[in-house]
Amino acid sequence: MSRYCDNCGKANKACICHWIKPIATQTELWILQHPSEVKRAIGTARILSLSLPNSRLWVGEDFSKHEELNAALADPESDIYVVYPGERATALSDIVEHAKPSRKNVIILLDGTWKKAYKMWQLSTNLHHLPLVHLDNVETGNYRIRKSPKDQGVSTVEAGYLALSVLEPTSINLQPLLDAFENMINFQIQQMPPGVFDKNYKG
Repeated sequence: MSRYCDNCGKANKACICHWIKPIATQTELWILQHPSEVKRAIGTARILSLSLPNSRLWVGEDFSKHEELNAALADPESDIYVVYPGERATALSDIVEHAKPSRKNVIILLDGTWKKAYKMWQLSTNLHHLPLVHLDNVETGNYRIRKSPKDQGVSTVEAGYLALSVLEPTSINLQPLLDAFENMINFQIQQMPPGVFDKNYKG
């Protein structure tokens, strides 16, 4: 018997499937996941891919020759944006103001540490022609068991939640994404020996 859930990919005792609630969105979310994140216990990309039927998740580091992704990028009916804090990144809320209702919005998220995401971006030259956006509705992330070099660093599931909150602010209830995230974090904290969380992650 496998030690891992066939559905979410996490260890059976840490399975997140019972917290997942399907959410129908008009926006497509494409998640490019670094291989180092696939079996990570505190990874959050699977919350998005399991919750959102209108999402895709691909694993890799260099996506420049990824046939399925390149075919999707060639869709002339889609407006595709990459969430990445580059110099030419535009606030996502500004993009929404000029969006055309007749076209499909696609958001690409890079799932990995800042260092890994940077390398993915550098290698995946097929993304470089796409407009970059940054999330201008970030206050602070709740990724209490993973340290970020940026004060406003957020997890992948939080980034997806924030992007969809801008693109579809009134049409859907996105709270189940954050609920599943919170439940996953609380479970992981409960598995830590006494004092570990307070010593390493608080403050």
